[in-house]
Amino acid sequence: MSLELTLVTRRQALAALAAGAMAARTGFAQSSSPSKPADWPIFRGNALSTGVAAAPLPDKLELLWKKTFPEVGLEATVAIVDGVVYAATLSGVACALELASGDEIWSHPIDQLGSSTAPAVHEGRVYVGDVSGKFYCLDARDGKLVWGYSAESVIAPSANFYKDKVVFGADDGVLRAVNIADGKEAWRFETSDFIRCCPTIVENLAFVAGCDGALHMVDLDTGQETNKVTIDAPTGCTPAVLGDRIYFGTSAASFLCIDWRQATIVWRYKAERRSAQFNSSAAIQPDLVVFGGDDRTVYALDPEQGNELWKFAARSKVDSSPVIAGDRIYVGAGDGRLYALDRKSGEALWTYESAGGFRASPAVYGDKLVIGNTTGDLLCFGKKA
Repeated sequence: MSLELTLVTRRQALAALAAGAMAARTGFAQSSSPSKPADWPIFRGNALSTGVAAAPLPDKLELLWKKTFPEVGLEATVAIVDGVVYAATLSGVACALELASGDEIWSHPIDQLGSSTAPAVHEGRVYVGDVSGKFYCLDARDGKLVWGYSAESVIAPSANFYKDKVVFGADDGVLRAVNIADGKEAWRFETSDFIRCCPTIVENLAFVAGCDGALHMVDLDTGQETNKVTIDAPTGCTPAVLGDRIYFGTSAASFLCIDWRQATIVWRYKAERRSAQFNSSAAIQPDLVVFGGDDRTVYALDPEQGNELWKFAARSKVDSSPVIAGDRIYVGAGDGRLYALDRKSGEALWTYESAGGFRASPAVYGDKLVIGNTTGDLLCFGKKA
């Protein structure tokens, strides 16, 4: 075995071990029990925002159920915990549904302007923000309000968790840490523009890729910035972390790999169409990073060097963020097509045509995938008995 291959293999092994250790410390370790599927509690599945499911899905997915929220859209990715789906709608409702049937367990009204925030679930509570700037902590069992917090600015991104705090950003450019116990603000960190990404958490750091054209690294114990990397354009993508590297795209058709320990850009990939924007958050594994673009393309790159592995041409823009499950990649497009792509080649292996476009991203629990569309349909796929 060559020295170069040995180093790469060692780096990948260390990255996988680091990811598992971080997930365990932040409360998002995948379940090792064969009887209980791994939860999908926040936007990208775990604190590291990797977008990777714990197990593969059936080769041929079938529609198991559809729940329609009339005259509204579902732009928020759902959370799935202990067989319950948690969703937020643009009509101003947060709700819980049985994953097995789609039957409603409870619903809770939020602001009438609605929410595009992916619910986040942690230790029996559901956290979701809305367009008016209100942030809700609800009891996961019955949907009753535990406490509320007002940011007085649109809350678009999902929350993440650190110790006894829930951490989230808003359109006023402020990253907030709020005490889980009582909803009181612990600290705030201010940037100069919108925060549209979910904060990714590693060790005691939050990573925020901002609309101010910078990647911010914030100490979660103090709320102070420890480092910053200037990027070439605004972004609302949630950074994906593997080992000591961070991956995300920007509105300037560039995709970045950043060494967060050194605070340096390792490589930069540029799309052929300079007008393209990357609004899709990446899914990452040691040998593959995959994301979508509004140039109707799904990209797969080598995480080490940024070399292009393959591209898939969709028929509409891809703002939905992909999920890797086994040897397939699942991603939605703006024309209502949901794709399963071969992980190695990018070939489309399965397609479902929905009545509405996809801005939300898939959430995976066991052998089921759930995703909402812009016409208000919440769709659950799996294998029929």
